[in-house]
Parts: sequence; structure tokens; C-alpha cells
Amino acid sequence: MKTKGDGHGGERIFEGFAVGAGIAIGVVHRHDSRAVVQVRERHVPANRIRAEQSRIVQAAYDASRRMEELQAQARRMKGAAGEELGYLLDAYHQMLSGSRLVRGVQARISEQQINAEAAVMKEIGLMAEAFAAMDDPYLAARIADIREVGRRLVESLGEKTPTGFEDLPDDAVLVADELSPADTALLDPKKVAGLATMVGGVESHTAIVARALGLPAVVAADFLDQVENGETAIIDGGEGKLIVAPSAATLNLYRERRADFLRAQRALTKLKTVPATTRDGMRVTLQANIELPSEVDAVLASGAEGIGLLRSEFLFMNRGKLPTEEEQFKELAGIVRRMQGRPVTIRTLDVGADKLGDALDLKTGPNPALGLRAIRFSLSRRKLLLTQLSAILRVSALGPVRILLPMVCTVEEVREVRRILARLVAALKRKGVKMADPPPPLGVMIEIPGAALAADALAAESDFFAIGTNDLTQYTLAIDRTDEQVAYLYNPLHPAVLRLIQFAAEAAHAGRIPVSVCGEMAGDERLAPLLLGFGITELSMSPANLPRVKNRILDLTYSALQGKVRRITSLADPAKVRKVVDELSS
Repeated sequence: MKTKGDGHGGERIFEGFAVGAGIAIGVVHRHDSRAVVQVRERHVPANRIRAEQSRIVQAAYDASRRMEELQAQARRMKGAAGEELGYLLDAYHQMLSGSRLVRGVQARISEQQINAEAAVMKEIGLMAEAFAAMDDPYLAARIADIREVGRRLVESLGEKTPTGFEDLPDDAVLVADELSPADTALLDPKKVAGLATMVGGVESHTAIVARALGLPAVVAADFLDQVENGETAIIDGGEGKLIVAPSAATLNLYRERRADFLRAQRALTKLKTVPATTRDGMRVTLQANIELPSEVDAVLASGAEGIGLLRSEFLFMNRGKLPTEEEQFKELAGIVRRMQGRPVTIRTLDVGADKLGDALDLKTGPNPALGLRAIRFSLSRRKLLLTQLSAILRVSALGPVRILLPMVCTVEEVREVRRILARLVAALKRKGVKMADPPPPLGVMIEIPGAALAADALAAESDFFAIGTNDLTQYTLAIDRTDEQVAYLYNPLHPAVLRLIQFAAEAAHAGRIPVSVCGEMAGDERLAPLLLGFGITELSMSPANLPRVKNRILDLTYSALQGKVRRITSLADPAKVRKVVDELSS
């Protein structure tokens, strides 16, 4: 991305992708996430081999117990960050408890007659090389986690292994080439004011954690060797800027902007109980997207009218075996009960691509993003789908629930799920199991171009549509939004994407079924006029974005938007589309 400045010493501005709103002002703390722990190799005489092997067994046990303590701490953290760190620490715990790593280290001690610390680092290095050689970005990304496990083992052996986070100053602006999940697990959020990384996309781990923790953040900013520890720095999470060694004028400007931002945030909280209604009386339904049960608190605090998208993958992640129907029922029931009568839309398992679950024994094809995933995967594993749908049907007795199918491509997929649901409903009734009557509505995600173009046929078989603009944009433009090399081309305002959204919305209206948008576009207040202009009056987003979107809707006139948006869809140039959208938002 862009870099401005006159080198070291003066004010430098590095531009990247904005992934965490707000403004942070603090002190630079550089972190090298790729540093490898250095240990000294020592010769171990033959008569000490068994004792040295016992050391690694005890070290693995001690490190594993420490992971359990950290997992308990993570569970006490509120929100998505705590849940995500809990899953990560569970993965570390399993690696430390597994016998493969320990056996490999013991074999090295015996065969090479070296100390346990050196054997650990050699074994970890070999594993990292094997993962790096795999043509799988998900597995390659696990290298940092492998090294973190090695560091913890070496530490348990009594070797001091600095993490890079021991001396974080207050209000630290953490800058790094990248922040792995392992790095994030070690952070003290109370000390970190903001984040900036050279690597990452808008849906990277750093971006997810920054949003969950409410930290201003910038990713994909090219600041290599141009930032020093102790320098004053500013993170502009709205514009995607890292400003180092700011001038007095810049510093004063951003102090004012930060104060304004905090005041605006406090003002927005007052809108919690205010209905989202346009100036001319059009009622807009605002709901929330969540990935984890712990996010329900944020949903309720935001004033959301329901959960428009509950991603059910959390039920399957980091498990040695598949969750039973009863386990799924209990987890989902907890969410539905806490929503106290507000509707909950549960998306069936959307596994595949980068979403891997050990218990699922998922075999990725040559292109996971286009392979056996989402509803395709569920229909290929009927027992898994039956179990999940049965749990959802039982939960429907506790509150209003809808079922949402991901990555639908054909009408037959919807029909087949309806047949399965009909058989399940009949079976549950025979057993006297309570459920909603009639059964929950069945809807489809419109997130691939084929579904959008066949939306009229899908509307005849569906009870509602949810337009997933993230994947719809990605598949329409053939751009991986998590890849910083091409992420700048990811543009939901591309005319092709807008026409597909318009087509799907019109098909829903013609079929007299509800239609919502549940992608990132829904949470961008600047795009609210555009979506309302398409006649879409149901939006689902991150709870943090909901107050700003509601504030924007309160200032719109619904009837005035229709003609203006029709004009947008006739434009061929994305730049002109952006200009008209900006005019609508001004």
C-alpha cells in the first residue's frame, strides 16, 4: 500500500486496509512473530539418555497443565476473542498432550544423544518445514502455532524464551509483520491501543481479533524497517493509516478526532431502543451476525432485533468427534433462550475451504473454495445433516427459529432438504417431541452468482433469502478477499455485484418472500441508502456496526431512494458507482 514520508525521523504515513474502527494514539512496540527460539545443543552421554527422555515427558505434562489454566482464563473473557483464544489454546493442549511430538523428541534424544531442548527445536523445525511444503494455505498458516508449542515446551524445560510481549508499554501500538493466533493468545488487551501488520486481509485473524476486542487496526501496510520502538504512533482505523512520529499539528488533529469518535460512540448507545425507521415511516429490521454463543451479550447490548445469521461451525470446531444431537440442542437452546423471543436464523454447517474441523475428517480438493463444502458437504453426509436439523427442530419449540442453507446452487438442493425436514418432523411427532408448528421457515443464502441468476426459481422453493455479499462479491469477481495481493480489487460496488443483488431482491419481492443482506455491506452505514434503494429492509451485521447503521437509516427518506438506485445499476464504471453512492450518503 502507499507510503508517505521523508524516511526515519520525520512524520511517516503508511496506508493499508482498515479492519478495526477508531483511533489509537500510543507508543510503537515492534514484534517479530517469525523469530525462532534459540537453544544451545549439548551432548548427552548414553547413561543419561533415559533421564533426558523423562524430562521431555514431564515438560509436556507441565506445559499441558499451563494450557488448561490459560483456557480457563480465556473462558472468562467476554465476546468472540475469548472464544477464539479458547479454541486455539485447546489446539495447543491437544498438540502437547499428543504422543507423536513427545515420541519424536525422545527418538532424537536417543539417536542423536542431544539434550531435550535441542531435540524439541529440531523436531518442531522439521514439522514446520513439512507444513510449509504443503500446498494448503490453512496448514501453512499453522506453522506459527507449531513454533509456539515448541516455545512452551522449551520453557517448561527451564529455558527462558522471550515472547516479545513481556515489556509492552501502556498504550502500545503493536506493529508486526503478522500476528498469528499464537501471538494473539499472549497479548494483554489492556495494554494494546491498536494494531498494525504488514500481512493480512480484511478477514484475516488479526482483523477478526481487532474487531472482537474493539481495537483500531490496519493490515497490509508496508512499513518494513521504517518504524522503531518507542516512537509515537497513530492508528487511524477508519482510513486504514499508520502514522509514525506525527507532527504536533497531526497529533493535535487526531486527538480531536479521537475525542469526537468516543463522543459519537457514546451518543450512538442512546439509540439502542429506538426503532430503525426512515423519515417517511419505512421500518427497517436490524439484526446481528454471530459466530459464537458468547457474542449474544453484544447482540443484546446493541439493540438488535434478533440474530440474522448464527454460524453453526462453532459446534464442530476443535473436536475429536462430532457433536451429538443433544450437544447441539443444548448449545443452540442456550442462545435461543437468551434471545428471549427475538428471532434466531441458524445457518447449517458451512464447512470447507479454510473452515476445517478435525472431527469432520474433511478431505479438501484441489480448490477447496469451489469444492465439497457448505450444503454440498452436508447433503453428502446425510447423518450429520439429519442430526443438525433434528436439533434445530427441537430448539424451535423454545423461540422463533429459521433454518438457512449456505452456498445453495440449485433448486434440487432446497427440495432435498425439504424432503429430509418433512421426514424428520414426522418422526419427531411420532415420538412426541415438542417443536414449532408449523416447522421453522427454510431459507437460502444467495452468495454465488448462479444462485443470484436463478433467484426467481429459488424463490419459489424458499421461505426467505439472505444475501451473503462477502462471498457473492468474491465469487463474482474471482478474488480471494483474504489475500492481500488482490484484496484491493475486492469491490462490492462493482456493477456486476450490484446487479446480482438487485436481481435477487427483485426475485424475492416477486415471490413474496423476505430478503435480507447479511454480509459486510449490511454493516457499512455508507451503503444503507443503496440497500434500501433495492427494497431491502432487513439487514444483519456485526453487533458493533448496528448503532451506526441505525443512525444513518433514521436520516433517510425511503421513497426518494428508489429512482436514484436504479440509476446506479445502469452505470458500468465502479468509480462512477462509488461517486453516486457517496452522494447518497452525504
